[in-house]
Amino acid sequence: MFDVIGKRRWFYAFSLLVTIPGLFFILLTPFTDKGLQFSIDYTGGTVWEIKFADPTVTPDQVEAVFVAHGLAATAISTSDGYIQIKTEPIGLAPVPSASPVATLAPSASAGASGAPSGSTNPSASPAASASPSPSPSASPSPSPSPSPSGSPAPSASGSASPSPSVNPGGNTNLPTTGTLGEIRVALEKELGPITEQRSLTTIGPVVSSDLITQAIVLILVGSLGIIIWITYRFRDIRFGFAALVALLHDVLVVLGAFAIAGTFFNVEVDALFVTAMLTIIGFSVHDTIVVFDRVRENKARHAGEPFDQIVNHSILQTFGRSIMTSLTVVLTLLALLLFGGAAIQDFILALLIGIISGTYSSIFVASPIVVDWHLWDDRRHGRIAASRSPRVRRSAS
Repeated sequence: MFDVIGKRRWFYAFSLLVTIPGLFFILLTPFTDKGLQFSIDYTGGTVWEIKFADPTVTPDQVEAVFVAHGLAATAISTSDGYIQIKTEPIGLAPVPSASPVATLAPSASAGASGAPSGSTNPSASPAASASPSPSPSASPSPSPSPSPSGSPAPSASGSASPSPSVNPGGNTNLPTTGTLGEIRVALEKELGPITEQRSLTTIGPVVSSDLITQAIVLILVGSLGIIIWITYRFRDIRFGFAALVALLHDVLVVLGAFAIAGTFFNVEVDALFVTAMLTIIGFSVHDTIVVFDRVRENKARHAGEPFDQIVNHSILQTFGRSIMTSLTVVLTLLALLLFGGAAIQDFILALLIGIISGTYSSIFVASPIVVDWHLWDDRRHGRIAASRSPRVRRSAS
C-alpha cells in the first residue's frame, strides 16, 4: 500500500519547486515589463494586427512610424506573419463610455472634428480618403456610392462609399479616417501595402478598471464562499483551511505559468482568464471534497485508528476516481488546445494547467495539511502519547 501521507514532505517540496519560480516572475510584474502580460481588457489601449505585402517589414520599423506621429507603440511579429501593434487608446469618443469599444467608425460629428468615435463593427468603417498609397485589392467595394469623388462621406449610420482599402483576405476593413487612417497611410507609404488586417480593438481606461475590479471581486467572493461552505459542511475549520491552501496553490501555479509564458512567449492574461480561474477553483474544490467526504466516513467506520492512516486509506480509495475524472477532462482540453484555434488557446491552456494542478493539490496537498494540523493539535494536547502507549506496551510484551 502506497503511503501518501508518510511521504507528504516530498509532495510539499514538489509544490514549492513548482510555485516558487512562477511566484518570482509574478513579483516582477509591477516593477518590470516581465512577468504577467495583461491584455488591453485590463490596461486599456488599441491593438491592431496587420500583415504587410513585404514579409521583411520589422516591428521596429512599424514602431518608428507610430513614434513619428507622437504615439508610443509596441509591435511584435506573430508566428503567422502578422505584426501586432499595441498603443494608447485611439478613436474613442471624447466622453468615456462604460462599454468596450471594439474599433473605429466615424460618426456624424467625426467628419467635422476629424476624431473618430467608437463602434463595434470594424467593417462598417466608411469610405476611404484619397490616400496616396496603392490599394492592396483590385476588387470594388460591395456597396458602391453614386459619388465618384472618392472623398469620405460619413453619416450617422456608418454606411459608406467605396473604399480603396477593402481587405480581401482579412475580416475587417482598414481604417481610412482619423488618427489610425493617417497612420495607415504613413505605414503604406514607408513600408509598402498592407494586405490584411486581422483585428482592430480599442478599449478605454474606464472599461479596463471596471474589469479589474470585477475580476478581483469574483475570485475573492467565489473562494470565500467555497471555504465557508466546506467549513460548515464538515464542521471542522481544518478542512476549510486545507481547501483554501489548495486553492492558493492552484492559483499560484496557473498565474506563475502565465507569468513565465508572458515573459518568454508574450502570452497575455485577458478577460477569459478570470473565467478559467473560477472554473479551476470549482474543479479543485470538487476533488478535495470527494477526498474529505471519504475521510469523514472512514473516521466513523474505523474509530480508534490513527488519523493519518484513515486519511491515507481515504486517499487511496478515491485515487482512481480522481485520476480518471481529471484525465477525461485533460484529454478534452488537449484536443481543444491543438485544434480549437488561436482565439481560445490561452483560455484552454489556463484550464489545462489548473485542472492538473487542482487534481494534484486535492490529493497531495489538502489532505496532508489536514493530517499535519491534526497531529499538531494532538501533540499540543498530549493525545499522541496517550494513544500510542498501549501499542508500545503490547510490542514490549
